Amino acid sequence: MENVGLLAAIAVGVIILLWLFLWMIPVGLWFSALVSGVRISLVQLILMRWRKVPPSIIVNALITGTKAGIPLNRNDLEAHFLAGGQVKRVVNALISADKANIDLTFKSATAIDLAGRDVFEAVQMSVNPKVINTPPVAAVAKDGIQLIAKARVTVRANIRQLVGGAGEDTIIARVGEGIVSAIGSAITHKQVLENPDSISKVVLQKGLDSGTAFEILSIDIADIDVGKNIGAILQMDQANADKNIAQAKAEERRAMAVAVEQEMVAKAQEARAKVIEAEAEIPKAIAGAFNSGNLGIMDYYKFQNIQADTDMRSSITKKPDSKK
Repeated sequence: MENVGLLAAIAVGVIILLWLFLWMIPVGLWFSALVSGVRISLVQLILMRWRKVPPSIIVNALITGTKAGIPLNRNDLEAHFLAGGQVKRVVNALISADKANIDLTFKSATAIDLAGRDVFEAVQMSVNPKVINTPPVAAVAKDGIQLIAKARVTVRANIRQLVGGAGEDTIIARVGEGIVSAIGSAITHKQVLENPDSISKVVLQKGLDSGTAFEILSIDIADIDVGKNIGAILQMDQANADKNIAQAKAEERRAMAVAVEQEMVAKAQEARAKVIEAEAEIPKAIAGAFNSGNLGIMDYYKFQNIQADTDMRSSITKKPDSKK
C-alpha cells in the first residue's frame, strides 16, 4: 500500500511538472507557428512569459497576418500590447484595409487604436458609410414661423483624421447649426417647405466635416414640421408688456391725483380752521370796542340788523339748491 501511494504521489508530481513545462514552453503554439510559416523560437516564447506578454496573442496575430499576406514584426506587436493596445483588432483592421485597397500602415493603425478609437470599425465605416440621424432641429424663418427639421447625414471615416479628429457629436452639432442658419435666412417658411433640398445645399457648402474624423457624403432632410408662430407670439408678448406699462403709468397718475386732492382738502380744512378762529375773535373785538367807547349801542344794533339781513339773503339763495 505504501508503494502504491508513493507511485501515485510521483505520478501527480510528474503531471504537475509536465504542465509547468508545457506552460513555460508552449510547444504546441510553437509547432502551430512553424507549420503556418511563422519563424519564432521557443526561447522567444519563454521570454514573452517573463515579459508578461501572452504568447498566444502574438503568435496568433503573426499567423493571421502571414496568411493574409501582411508582414508583421513580433517586436512591434509586443510593444503595442505592452502599451495597452488591442493587437487582434489592429491586425484585423490591417487585413480589412488591405482587401479594400485602403492605405493603412501598421504605425497609423496602432496610433488610432491607442487613441481610443476602434480602428477595425473605422476601416469598416470607410468601406460602408454610416448614416447619422440628427435630433429635431427647431428654427424660425423671417416670417416668424417655426420649422422643425430632421436630417440624415451619411458619413464615412477619414482614416487620416481619426487621431485628433472630432467625433459624431461635432458633426450633429454643426449640421444642426447649418439647418438653423439655412431656415433663418429664408424669406418665408413656404420656401423651405417647397424646396427642402435647399437646406442640404446650403449646409454642404459650409464644409462641416473640417477637422473631424469623418467625411460627409450627403445631408438629406428626412422630415419638416411646422411649429409655432413665433412672430405672433412675440407681438402678443410685446402688446401685453405695453399694456402693463400703460396700466402702471395710469395707476401712477391716479395716485398722484388722489394725493393732490387730499392735499387740497387739507389746505381747505386749514383755511376753515383759521376762519373759525378769526370769527371767535369777533365777540372779543366788539367787547373791547364797547369798553373803549369806540362802539355804541345803536351801532351794535345796526351791525346785528345787517348780519341778520345777510343771513336771510343767504338762506333765500340756498333754498332752490336744496329743492334740487
